[in-house]
Amino acid sequence: MPPPTRYRLAIVTGAILLSVAAGVAVVALMRDSRSSETGQSGRRATTAKVERREFVHGVRLSGTVEAVEATTIATPRLAGPNTQSLVITRLVKPGTAIRKGDLLVEFDRQTQIAAALDRRAELNDLDQQIMKKAAAENATRARDDGEIMLAESALARARLEQSKNELLPKITVEKNNLAVEQAVATLNQHKTTYALKRKAAEADLQILKIRRGRAESSMRQAETNAERMAIVAPIDGMAVVRTVWKSNTMAEVQEGEEVRAGVPVVDVVNPATMRVRARVSQSDINELQIGQTVKVGLDAYSDLVFDGRIAQISPLGMVSTLSPKVRIFVVLVDVNGAHPNLMPDLTASLDVTLARVPNALVVPRDAIGRDGGRTFVRVQRGSTYSEQPVTLGPLSALHAVVASGVDEGAVVARNIAPAAEVVAAASPGAAAPASTEARTAQPVAGTPR
Repeated sequence: MPPPTRYRLAIVTGAILLSVAAGVAVVALMRDSRSSETGQSGRRATTAKVERREFVHGVRLSGTVEAVEATTIATPRLAGPNTQSLVITRLVKPGTAIRKGDLLVEFDRQTQIAAALDRRAELNDLDQQIMKKAAAENATRARDDGEIMLAESALARARLEQSKNELLPKITVEKNNLAVEQAVATLNQHKTTYALKRKAAEADLQILKIRRGRAESSMRQAETNAERMAIVAPIDGMAVVRTVWKSNTMAEVQEGEEVRAGVPVVDVVNPATMRVRARVSQSDINELQIGQTVKVGLDAYSDLVFDGRIAQISPLGMVSTLSPKVRIFVVLVDVNGAHPNLMPDLTASLDVTLARVPNALVVPRDAIGRDGGRTFVRVQRGSTYSEQPVTLGPLSALHAVVASGVDEGAVVARNIAPAAEVVAAASPGAAAPASTEARTAQPVAGTPR
C-alpha cells in the first residue's frame, strides 16, 4: 500500500477513536450529573428552608350532613281494606320555614269522606231498624203475655167446673176432665212458644246490632282516614321534599302525583342543630377523641366553614365495603352555627386538629434522615451539605417540628431517604426511631461526590 494511503488510514482511525472517546466522556458526564441530582429514592433532590410558624397536625375525614332533630312524613297507611294510592293535593314548598302545627302535605280525601257519609247513613238506618224491631218485640211480648193470662184463666175456669164432677153425670164429668187437660196443654204451649219467640226476637235484634257495629266501625275508619289525609308539622324546622324514583330518574314529589302508602314525602329538619356522620378507617380511629375540635367544610359550598366538635365515636367497627379485613368506625361531629345552605345529605370535609404547636421550627418530613438512633438533617453550607443532628417534636404526614439542633432560616436537603425510611411519628421531644440506610442517601445537586 502506498505511504499516502497509510497516512490517510491512520488519520481516519485516530479521528474515529477521538469521536468515541468524546461520546463516552459526554455519557459519563450526563450520568454523573443525573446521579448528583437524584437521591437513592429516585426522586429529584430539592431544598427547603427551616421556618418558624404554627405547626398544626390533623386528620382529614369526609362525611354526610344530617339533622340532630328531624322527622320524616310518609304517606299514611289507611285503616281497612283500602290499598289504593293516594293523590297529593297540597304540598309544602321545599326550604319553607315551618312552625309546629303547620300543614305539610294533604291528600285527596273525597273517597274517604264519601265512605264515611255512606257508613253514617247505613248506621242511621240500622238504628231505626233496631228501634223498630225493639218496638215490635215489645208489642209481641205484650200480646203473648195476654194470651198466657187468658190460658191461665181458661185453666182456672176448667178446674172450677171439674170441682162439680161429684154432682154431675158421667158424660159431663168426662167433658170437664177433657176441658182441664186442654187448658193445661194450651197454657204449656203458650209458655213454650213464649220462650222461643223471645230467643228468636233477641237473635234478630242481635244481628241488627252486629250490623250496626260494623257500620259504625267502618264509619270511624273512614273518618279517621279522612283526618289522616292532612298531615301537620310535629316540630319547628324547615321542610325538605323527598325525592322518589319516577320514569327512570330521581325527582322530587309534586302536587297531583299518586304515591303509595308508606312512601316518605317530606322531611322536617331543625337547621339550628346539625351534625356530620363520618366513617373513619381503623388506622385513624386511635387518634380521635371525644371533644376534639373540627373544622367542617361543605363540598358544595367551598366558602362555608363551620366549627365543630366530636360528639360520639362508635365503640364497634363495621366491615368495610372494600375489604373484609378492614374495619370502619362511625364518628358523629356536632356543627356549631347554622346557615341556609347547611342542609341534610350534603357531603362535608372534616379537618380534625390533633396537635398544635405555636412558634415552632418546621421542616418537611422528607428532610429528616436517621442513622441508628441518631436523627439528622442535611444543612447546606456553601456548596456542600453536612449532617446536623436534631431532636424532633410532633410530626404530621408532610411536616415535622424540630425541637433543637437547627436554626431558623437554615437550608436543608429534601428527599434524602426513601419514603419507607422517613422517620415515623413520635411524641413531642422524643428522638425518631432508627434506620440503617440514612447514611447511604445521595447528596443533592451541587454536593461534591
